[in-house]
Amino acid sequence: MRLETYLLRHAGARPDRLAVIAGETRLTYAGLLSRVEGLAASLEGLGIGRGDRILILLDNGCEAVIAFFAAWRIGAVACPLHVSLKSDKLSTIATKTEPRAIIAHARSAGMITAALSGLAGVTGLARPAHVILVEAPAQADALRFEALSALDATGASPAARTCFPLDDLALLIHTSGSTGTPKGVMHSHASLGAACSSIGAYLGNRSDDVVLSVLPLSFGYGITQMVTMIMAGGTLVLERSFAFPRAILARLQAEQVTGFPLVPAMATMLTNLQDLSPDLLPHLRYITSAAAAMPPATTAALRRLLPATQLYLMYGQTECIRTSFLPPDTIDTKPLSVGYPLSISRVEIVGEDGRPVEDGETGELMVCGPHVMTGYWRDVQATEHAFLEIDGQRFLRSGDLFHRDGDGCLFFVARRDDMIKTRGEKVSPQEVERALYALPGILEAAVEGVADAIFGQVVKAHVVVEPACGLTEKMILRHCAQHLEDYMVPKLIEFHASLPKTTSGKIRLSAGQISTDEMEGKVA
Repeated sequence: MRLETYLLRHAGARPDRLAVIAGETRLTYAGLLSRVEGLAASLEGLGIGRGDRILILLDNGCEAVIAFFAAWRIGAVACPLHVSLKSDKLSTIATKTEPRAIIAHARSAGMITAALSGLAGVTGLARPAHVILVEAPAQADALRFEALSALDATGASPAARTCFPLDDLALLIHTSGSTGTPKGVMHSHASLGAACSSIGAYLGNRSDDVVLSVLPLSFGYGITQMVTMIMAGGTLVLERSFAFPRAILARLQAEQVTGFPLVPAMATMLTNLQDLSPDLLPHLRYITSAAAAMPPATTAALRRLLPATQLYLMYGQTECIRTSFLPPDTIDTKPLSVGYPLSISRVEIVGEDGRPVEDGETGELMVCGPHVMTGYWRDVQATEHAFLEIDGQRFLRSGDLFHRDGDGCLFFVARRDDMIKTRGEKVSPQEVERALYALPGILEAAVEGVADAIFGQVVKAHVVVEPACGLTEKMILRHCAQHLEDYMVPKLIEFHASLPKTTSGKIRLSAGQISTDEMEGKVA
């Protein structure tokens, strides 16, 4: 079933059920559909339709949800981008996607103008995009989102809208690889729907669920919160930031939230809060964690804080949304695992020769299933490189090193490109980071290999410590020496006030170094 069909179904079956809550705005399913239909009709009036790309640069809010579903309602392709995007990168993406519309906040108008002005002389591009602004001043010469979505579209929607094919493109999520060049990951209604249906099934999502998400609606983990809730007929509560954890806790309580997706950096911030009662969130049924590996020490602290809440550790990539999850009752026996493959996934772990390895051996994870992307937008070479044929089936190359135990449980080792080669040995940065997080006082840790004339590379650790803990470099090295083999012990320790993070909340070193500008990294 196409994604917008779920909204239509629930708006008919439970029109008064709350669909989206953002700030002071509360939209029922009927109210959400009305706004979606208004914007969809307005977009059609601008000549936008099936297959056209619509760039969406919006903070978490009702407007973003309306924009996604309006695009899908007319058969267009939603292309979400983070609101912090700069004009040069927007120009690059617009050149490749040739959008028919850009929906953004009024504050981004100058940046968008700068990005589009650079395309004026580019030959072969389609007609210029319509720029639709949220909260634009009434006197501004602009298409105003509020007016377009308020259009009374009763009876105006052509019946053909519900007949668009399931394999039509639904989503282009732009992700930067090792080169930093944005690549558009293509997901159809079928592939995104398959992934979200599987996620909703193992989480047991239902119509009385209320999920609060601070994850940006510009990347996969955030988008799945929106889609799974609309699929289930539940309620999505959107927040823009986790910068003030206690405010989020208050919101979780006030809205009686049942599901809370987070990333490890958020979990660390949460568990470091003082004087929290284990019964502070009685309605919270589950927490999910993805986007990065959860250190076992953080997992343990989170479970102590919320003993009645189920914790799902998950693994996935933009290219396949989700690959595996660890059932909550398995965490104690397999705390380092990212779990079992989804029922719709077939996975293989292959060696350098492209052949499957034995259980316990390390190789690259390959993923096959209906949730895997179609390919990269207008990039044949990258698409061909992303897939490998095994036994006549097309598998996605994850680029991640894994091993599997005899029970079929998956264990992440490292990104292939992040493995450190020192003294003739291979070191997984994640294994060193786990040891660091086990030391009380370590708030954040990131490990990399740096060039060394004698050893080729040596292990360097970047850490953030509690201000009053008194940890010194010598104490950290002594701890590591007690828990790691000699060649894994960091040779260099660098202290920071904070570590840079991507917009999805992952701690990310930049080209092997942390610049001063990046020290402002926050969980978006």
